[in-house]
Amino acid sequence: MTDRPAQRTPNRQLAALIAEAGFSNAGLARRVDQLGLEHGLDLRYDKTSVTRWLRGQQPRGTTPALIAEVFTRRLGRRLSAQDLGLDACAPVYAGLEFAATPEEAVDIVGGLWRKDSGSHAELRKIAFTPAGLVVPSRDWLIGKPDDRVAREPAPRVPAQGRPGVLRTPVGRPRPRVPLERIPGHRVGGGDIAALRSVGELFRTLDDRFGGGHARQALVRYLEHECEPMLRGSYDEQTGRRLFSAAADLTRLAGWTSYDIAAHGLAQRYFVQALRLAQAAGDRPYGSFVLVTMSRQAVYLGHGREAVQLARVAQQGIGTGGPPAVQSLLHAAEARAHGVLGEVRACTAALVRAERALEVARPGDEVPYWARFFDEAQLADELGHCHRDLQQFRAAAQHAERSLQLRAPAYARSRLFCRVVLATARLGLGELDQACALATEAATQAADMRSVRAVEYIRDFERRLEPYKDAAPARTYHEKVAALN
Repeated sequence: MTDRPAQRTPNRQLAALIAEAGFSNAGLARRVDQLGLEHGLDLRYDKTSVTRWLRGQQPRGTTPALIAEVFTRRLGRRLSAQDLGLDACAPVYAGLEFAATPEEAVDIVGGLWRKDSGSHAELRKIAFTPAGLVVPSRDWLIGKPDDRVAREPAPRVPAQGRPGVLRTPVGRPRPRVPLERIPGHRVGGGDIAALRSVGELFRTLDDRFGGGHARQALVRYLEHECEPMLRGSYDEQTGRRLFSAAADLTRLAGWTSYDIAAHGLAQRYFVQALRLAQAAGDRPYGSFVLVTMSRQAVYLGHGREAVQLARVAQQGIGTGGPPAVQSLLHAAEARAHGVLGEVRACTAALVRAERALEVARPGDEVPYWARFFDEAQLADELGHCHRDLQQFRAAAQHAERSLQLRAPAYARSRLFCRVVLATARLGLGELDQACALATEAATQAADMRSVRAVEYIRDFERRLEPYKDAAPARTYHEKVAALN
């Protein structure tokens, strides 16, 4: 690693913390390298590197945040790069931490919302880190539940000191501070109902128009409405419900980021949603977040990590969940095996998913986040798996069934399934049908803000390349070119 030119001032803050932690220079360097490995970074620091830092040199890139995390773990309190006398780095590492306490979780996710709301372009360029999946999923599975999340009201401030009643020299009242910004605002059931309603609204927009349509508005809502609630006051029961709603909105922010290919940012949102779900004491929802992380890993081709995430989700809730939830978890594992080409393991997971959904009954109590997982969704999962295994006849059958059952409101999911069907038809040699289906999907994708939708179309076009001189393929390309 190359460091910046030396500064003249020795770093006394870092020296004091090294002494407090009881590190040798070599020991600190070793811990930074080890933490880097957890996040897919091959660092080669040694005791000489630490000596340079103490003399005032500034390590580059993510290293200041990694050093701060080493001290945070050792000393048991949150420390930033600035606390160590180091320059703040680009937010590449920030957000992958699995906080030790609910208060720390709010600090981390709040910082993420604010950075994203500010349209920081570098956030959307952060790379996905497969190694960054290990620690959060492990900590969620074996971590100790939070004993308490309630927050007491802030002490009352005398009238002359309240922000809302300060007066100008001529006696006119100044503009009041918005209620939601006043520290200690009491959170009630209406606040949480509002968060839930907003989640349903943004979910509908995402399903119909793609993640890029209203993602930024969702992030701003989290910053300006949800964070002040989390920093307000609430009793234990209300606090758990509040953290649950915040987890749901944070996962949705990650999902919409994933849909526009901001994969590193999405990963960070998912990690923080997992931590908020733990603060909520909502184990099943935590498993859903892990399934979401598994789906992203599948999409990016990290099948082994995706299998592990799906299995951790299953371990986390055991066999006691509703049939739809159990089916969802097994289907996620099947998708991961499918992308790895593991036929037997994929088939076994699909059988478990089918059997779980078979015992579901209309009156079963199903969490709101799992209600989408019905026969249409399971057929979609089967279609994707058989496509990945190049079992095109079975893929076509299941994709057709999913399209027959799926409601029009799930426009993006229908688009994906239509491309799966087109790919299956192509694999079966049915070129005319394949190109007709793909043309319809490309037309829909043009009206969405979804990078994933575009990538599905491009994947079909790569498979179509051997047939580029055939009349149906030429017609397809002409129609798609006209859309652009």
